[in-house]
Amino acid sequence: MSREPTTWVVAVLSVGTAIGIVVFWVGWLRTTHDEPWLPAGYVEHERAFVLPDGVLAVLLGSSAVLSVVEVGLGASLALVAAGMLLFLGLIDTAYFLRTGLFARERGGCGNLALVVWVLLLAGLLVAVNA
Repeated sequence: MSREPTTWVVAVLSVGTAIGIVVFWVGWLRTTHDEPWLPAGYVEHERAFVLPDGVLAVLLGSSAVLSVVEVGLGASLALVAAGMLLFLGLIDTAYFLRTGLFARERGGCGNLALVVWVLLLAGLLVAVNA
């Protein structure tokens, strides 16, 4: 079991993010998305991310547990998760910019927080595990 505080902090952030991903999708899938300002194809676009986000959540949780118990595979999985976070953060940034979803009246604060968080966590995972 790791005694390194950084390992524990990153593990808690990773598990928290994994739980956040699951909670987000459970809520999102149970909500109707009929706001008139949503871009055409929004629901279909977002549904494409359920599977990769699910894989990401599993990788984040697995890398956290393996890192805490000091199994070397944990660092490798964390780097894979970092790559997924970076990709998802960049694709969300491009989509939100292109469709105006960073506007405050279109949920922009939450969208910005999401993008900033996933990009920060990606950088943290790389910094700690590279």
